[in-house]
Amino acid sequence: MLYSRRFVEVPVIEPGRGLAYLGLFSEIGIILLITTLCGALAGHWVDDQVGTLPILTVAGFLLGAAGGTVVIYRLLMRFLARLG
Repeated sequence: MLYSRRFVEVPVIEPGRGLAYLGLFSEIGIILLITTLCGALAGHWVDDQVGTLPILTVAGFLLGAAGGTVVIYRLLMRFLARLG
């Protein structure tokens, strides 16, 4: 039988690391949900106090999503550094 690197399958998830990946993906989802929801709720509260259109709700949503993205990026960098 001939050996070729193209035909050797590399496992996507190494044995024993499935729970680590499950924890990582769960944490990513929770972080994005909480930061986006908090931003949108804070913007909605400010909109109610000031009496404006839902402009600040949208701004809070976007700021929360951006903050969540930054936190997720840092989380992924720490996770990948730990694997290597």
